[in-house]
Amino acid sequence: MTGQELLTQLNWRYATKKFDPARTIPPEQWSVLERVLTLSPSSYGLQPYRCFVIQDADVRRRLREVSWNQPQITDASHLVVFTAMTSVTTELADRLVSRVAEVRGQSVDSLKGYRDMLAGFVEGAPAKGIQLDQWAGRQAYIALGVFLSAAAMMQIDACPMEGIDPAGYDQVLGLSAKGLRAYCVATAGYRAADDKYATLPKVRFKHEDVVTRV
Repeated sequence: MTGQELLTQLNWRYATKKFDPARTIPPEQWSVLERVLTLSPSSYGLQPYRCFVIQDADVRRRLREVSWNQPQITDASHLVVFTAMTSVTTELADRLVSRVAEVRGQSVDSLKGYRDMLAGFVEGAPAKGIQLDQWAGRQAYIALGVFLSAAAMMQIDACPMEGIDPAGYDQVLGLSAKGLRAYCVATAGYRAADDKYATLPKVRFKHEDVVTRV
């Protein structure tokens, strides 16, 4: 992909307000987008978030009720709920170290220095004014951004949505019991032919108002 092709796709994408409920993302393409969720970068690689792909129609209907009744929740081909851990402990560091050892063929003992660095961040965060639950939420938003960009590259429409009731999502999905909190969702699919927002010019502040070279 050339630089111009990248910019073209990012200009093409918009927060889709009206999806075509008759169109479904092909399984092979959706599989790629699910992998994108895993490949998103995160601070220290700890990935303190979990993404729920909601396939059950009744669950999506119930989630729409706690999403200001926004039609994208049920009309889009796919729905992803981005959640983050409400409590981050050194257990997460241990899990990551074990995974590194597994993937790279190393022993856990050989990664002690790495483990101590990760644990030091988790244990020392409060003293530095870092609220780990909010930090975890920010990592979920990075995953959201990567997901939206990847969808645009694949000519798949998507819409990031914060208009949800986290407590309602907790109740429907049982998030508290899993140590998670809902932050936002993304709907994905294909824009409806009569979505008026699809043809409006994209509006952004001027480049020089956003980017400063020092």
